[in-house]
Amino acid sequence: MAAGLKRDPIVILRIDGEDLLEFIHSPVFEPEMMSIFSEIDLSNGSLTDYINKAFEKLTVDKGMPPVLDSWVSSNIIVPALEACGVTQEQPVSQEMFLFEFKKVAETVAHRLKEQPVIVAHSENTFDGTGIRRLVSNKFELEKTLDTAVKQMPKDQHGRISKDCIRLGLDLIASSAGLPPFGAVYQMDQVISESCKMFNVDDGKLVKEDEFKKMLMELLGSMMLQLEGNPISVSTNSVVHEPLTSASTLLQPSSM
Repeated sequence: MAAGLKRDPIVILRIDGEDLLEFIHSPVFEPEMMSIFSEIDLSNGSLTDYINKAFEKLTVDKGMPPVLDSWVSSNIIVPALEACGVTQEQPVSQEMFLFEFKKVAETVAHRLKEQPVIVAHSENTFDGTGIRRLVSNKFELEKTLDTAVKQMPKDQHGRISKDCIRLGLDLIASSAGLPPFGAVYQMDQVISESCKMFNVDDGKLVKEDEFKKMLMELLGSMMLQLEGNPISVSTNSVVHEPLTSASTLLQPSSM
């Protein structure tokens, strides 16, 4: 599944607490943390629960490694909470949350300075560019569609069920700069909306030319949706094994 995603360069980040401290002492810290606090829905959550959830919402651009990684949680987050003596108080007010979170975040930053975390970061943006590139090249488009149609299951008359349309999209996905169906939830929604628009789920049998026309219509619809609302997907994974050439790969963690 992941192999179908666009191969953007993977950046190796060294998270050492500097960017986190910069964020904590910046003018945007309080408003951003208040916004995060308002997004956390924990009816009976303790202060510790709120702080843990808040850390989950901070990403590498704020200087935080993925806190759902078990090593980061047990070696960075939990010791910082214990060092700050965070209680299990309820209910949790905004003022209490902000005060305690800042203390814990500063402790986390110092622990990261002592134990830097190496993170592999990559980003993919689906903005319709790949589709536009494909449809603008008529020769390449026809070749791609013909190859996909040849692989479709057909009845004795050479007709294809419209139920196979997602399979067809999967076969042309890489040529159109798209992920395979099921790899990116937001992209699956775009595909589903386009399929509803053209009523492709009625199970009717169609000739090859009509099937190719449907694929082109779906590509056009998806291109317009993505141009208006691009979808960005980022992944961050903690690197637990030593890097063989870390000195040439490490880059600053500020994005």
